[in-house]
Amino acid sequence: MTNFNQRKDAFENKFAHDEELRFKATARRNKLLGLWAAEKLGKSGAEADAYAKAVVIADFEEAGDDDVVRKVKGDFAAANVAIADDEIRRVMTELLIKAAEDIQAGR
Repeated sequence: MTNFNQRKDAFENKFAHDEELRFKATARRNKLLGLWAAEKLGKSGAEADAYAKAVVIADFEEAGDDDVVRKVKGDFAAANVAIADDEIRRVMTELLIKAAEDIQAGR
C-alpha cells in the first residue's frame, strides 16, 4: 500500500508542478502579447508596461484565450489598427512557445 500512496503522491506533485508551469507560461505569454500589441498601438515605456499588465489581467475574465483576444482586438479596433484575429492567435502561439522555453531555461 505504501508504494501505491507514494506513486499517487508523486503523480499529484507532478500534476501540480505542470499546472504551475502552464500558468506561468500563459501569464508570460500574455505579457509578451501585451508588449507586442502596445507597440502596434504606438505605446512605449511605462505606458506599454501598463498595457501589458492589462492584457494579463484580461485573461482572468474567463477560461481560455478568447478574453485576451477580445481585449487586444477591441483595443486595435478602437485605435484603427488593422490586425486580424488569426494574426493575434498566431502571435499568441509563437509567444507561448517562447514563454515556455524561457521558463524552462530559468529566465
